Amino acid sequence: MFAFGQPRQRRRASLTPMIDVVFLLLVFFMLASRFGAEGGVVLSAAVPGEAAAWTGPPRLVEVGPAGVLALNGVAVAPEALAGALAALMQGPDDAVVLRAREGARVQDLVTAAEGLRAAGLTRLMLVE
Repeated sequence: MFAFGQPRQRRRASLTPMIDVVFLLLVFFMLASRFGAEGGVVLSAAVPGEAAAWTGPPRLVEVGPAGVLALNGVAVAPEALAGALAALMQGPDDAVVLRAREGARVQDLVTAAEGLRAAGLTRLMLVE
């Protein structure tokens, strides 16, 4: 019969290589990902006391569910909103107030704000 010698004790597995791989993956994904906003809609929150600086007729755009828009309580098509607002404004820097109705999604509000920005309106205010 063969004599192979004394069996050795098993060594515990080292976790160092696995930790190294995890840190390398962490660094890779941190460097490969992009941090920051892709795009955004600039809105200013309405603050108390700013009403004294308001000039001209009211310009309240209410955004309802499924993108239904109303200007000063009168329903208006999204394509016609900029034209209807132009009749109420002295310039593109006049304030326009946006308010979401019950059941409106955030995307509906963002779509309306982007449409107004595309029309050249620069001062959009969001109220609750």
